[in-house]
Amino acid sequence: MSSIYESCEEAPERRRYTYADALAWSEELRAEIIDGEIYMMAPPLRAHQEVLRNILVKLANFLEDKPCKVYPAPFGVRLFPEPDDSDDTLVEPDITVVCDESKLDERGCKGAPDLIIEVLSPSNPRHDLLLKFNLYLRAGVREYWVVDPETKTVIVYTLKDGRYGAVSYEAESSLPAGAASSVPEGPVVPVSVLPPCAIDLRQIFAG
Repeated sequence: MSSIYESCEEAPERRRYTYADALAWSEELRAEIIDGEIYMMAPPLRAHQEVLRNILVKLANFLEDKPCKVYPAPFGVRLFPEPDDSDDTLVEPDITVVCDESKLDERGCKGAPDLIIEVLSPSNPRHDLLLKFNLYLRAGVREYWVVDPETKTVIVYTLKDGRYGAVSYEAESSLPAGAASSVPEGPVVPVSVLPPCAIDLRQIFAG
């Protein structure tokens, strides 16, 4: 085990971490910093990666020749950047869409992306459903998707007036939960920050 892994394990007793610390890490190390605390990232399951790939392909095809850019993990996002690199939050969303080119640099994104998609891992769903939910809300991420490969569902959080409104979609259902009957048939999720982009859930959950 390398010294950087050892130092990460000792982080709670040593000190709080910042983006400046992350710059010294090995590229092989995958970890996030949230409010100064380090969170190690285990290799994802194959089902996780298949769903990620399917969504990424749909977004990449839609955004071809458009100004917005889509990036898969690993891709660093500094939600609250500081000029001296003292910011204490660095995340690696599964999928990140950035429409403001001024937020991009050679290392990733500085500031809130327009769209973040996280694919749940069975080992730690709380990380995305609670911890990152509050983090992305505080940062002002305009749209946040939580995708569950096990239940084949998607929860879409859309920011309005400082709060997230949520709509749930099921791949096996013809309508989003709570939607009016006027919604067209088919489990299709609109991407509100990228109109008229929409994604068919049956395709993203296909093996």
